[in-house]
Amino acid sequence: MEKKMYFCTQIIKMMIEATTKPIVKLAVLDTVLVAAACLIPAASHLFAVPLYVLNPMLALLLAGVILGRDWRNALVLAVLMPLVSSLLTGMPAAPKMVCMMAELATVAGLFHLLSRRWNAVVSVFAAILAGKVVYYALKAVVIAPAVLVGTEWWMQLLAVALWGGLFAAFYKRMR
Repeated sequence: MEKKMYFCTQIIKMMIEATTKPIVKLAVLDTVLVAAACLIPAASHLFAVPLYVLNPMLALLLAGVILGRDWRNALVLAVLMPLVSSLLTGMPAAPKMVCMMAELATVAGLFHLLSRRWNAVVSVFAAILAGKVVYYALKAVVIAPAVLVGTEWWMQLLAVALWGGLFAAFYKRMR
């Protein structure tokens, strides 16, 4: 019995040590963020609330940038979140998924580049706006110009202000 207890405590100790390693922490973070990206469409349908208008994947990406602290990981998240969500839930649809991946990758990459020269507030808003330009340019080509804007422009500006403002506030504290 004592050997079993010792063995169990050693396993728990190894698990705790493993989660203190940066790569494991990043993998756990990414898993949680990708899972959240998959659960949001389900919650949206379950509660009949159009959560997509708040651009939740952008919020999750920005959380990944703050918590993950690695721009390359943010690029991986930018691709994985829409892809996995699309494969598991069917949302977003494949053409829109491509547009979202490009938008999120633009935000992640551009924020990394801009934050080297500018402060976090300017960098995040510029990156998000550039991501929107990329999204709508691709949407016009991939989907159709006739259905270019599905969400009211004021709602999109509200989401940009909300996520950008929260990101800027938390980014300064986390760095």
